[in-house]
Amino acid sequence: MAMESLKFDSAAYVELLRKLIGENRNLQNNPPLNVPQEDLASQHVLKVLEPYTVEKGGPLSVRRETFVEGRGNVIIEYKCEKKDAPYVSFVGSHLDVVPANPDEWDFNPYELMVDGDKLCGRGVTDCLGHVALVTELFKQIGINKPKLNVNVAAVMIANEENSKIEGVGIDELVKRGMVAHLKSGPVFWVDSADKHPCLGTAGMVPWQLKAKGKLFHSGLPHQAINPMEMAMEAVKYMQERFYQDFPPHPEEERYKFITCSSMKPTQWSYPGGGVNQIPAECTICGDMRLTPFYTAQQAKKSLQSYVEELNKDISKLPTRGPSSKYTLPDQGLTGTLELTIMGEAMSGIACNLESPGNKVLFDATQEVLGECKPYSLTGSLPLVKELQDEGFDIQIIGYGLMKTYHAKNEYGLLSDFGQGFQIMCKIIQKLSDKN
Repeated sequence: MAMESLKFDSAAYVELLRKLIGENRNLQNNPPLNVPQEDLASQHVLKVLEPYTVEKGGPLSVRRETFVEGRGNVIIEYKCEKKDAPYVSFVGSHLDVVPANPDEWDFNPYELMVDGDKLCGRGVTDCLGHVALVTELFKQIGINKPKLNVNVAAVMIANEENSKIEGVGIDELVKRGMVAHLKSGPVFWVDSADKHPCLGTAGMVPWQLKAKGKLFHSGLPHQAINPMEMAMEAVKYMQERFYQDFPPHPEEERYKFITCSSMKPTQWSYPGGGVNQIPAECTICGDMRLTPFYTAQQAKKSLQSYVEELNKDISKLPTRGPSSKYTLPDQGLTGTLELTIMGEAMSGIACNLESPGNKVLFDATQEVLGECKPYSLTGSLPLVKELQDEGFDIQIIGYGLMKTYHAKNEYGLLSDFGQGFQIMCKIIQKLSDKN
């Protein structure tokens, strides 16, 4: 079988990954402080693949598509001889990383450290380890020139770790129709972890609730409107309503979601002051995580309605103690709540479990690992739902470690990436056999 001749070159993989990790100081994506220059990473990818490009007499078409200077995307294609053959594509391995603070790490995040099977450094799991993996896959395809009945493509993208700046990465490629041909077959989004298929992810809506009361001495609480008490009771009310409106969904069991939808506070702030002073205002921030069977738009409207109801009659909130109050009628004062949805909501995705791509992914995983344990989680992946809505058959895979995603001391296992290579080869072969 054509793809069985491809072997994972672990030494070459580590060598490329070392070069990619060595660039990650300038790949950190946290604008305006850190604006990545993804070309610094992709130059190493292009150099590895250059001997196998059509320009050098090889079988690979490799190009960089750039919409913002220094921030290109890389598109790789291996075309078969069969006319009108469908594509199998590996998309989503991104060339940017989240920031790392070297003072908090046990090793230098900007250099690859190899400790036996462990590959340590910022971006190994998310997502430079996958960039190196996809590069190694296509290098081996370029060397071996397997005879297939499908075209094989990859898209390495810029700007995955940031949604504030648009027109840089996959969003612009889709907008310009530059990857529309990949809709002819399954698209494997290569930016997950733990080797087994990820069936679904959650939508995410970040929110901020500001409670405004009246500042006063804490020894005279009857003369104050305590925004902290009001905010705590308001969040409790909002949570109770949320779980009534967005209960566990029957499809969550089928998709093996680890948890159901949730709404919770994660941050608390106030302007400052003495411990004997009731502040005038405070702010609680948090998020809603929504399994893909609920929409972010539904959740936003519901949350806004909860706060509107409270502002119409703040007295429906329980007070805390005989002196606690949220209105001071003799002073014409009433506590108020202000809800802000922070930034863009992110949509969740439920992969198509009936697609040929899902079937071959399960079979390939089973054959390589000896088992297939698909899962879903209420973490969120950007871009994938938008691609699915555009007509792409998205399946999600990844070979880093979930426990090190966006974490300090990030690492992955060389053996896991090697198994990922085998799984991807089997995916291609199985889809080729079907055509």
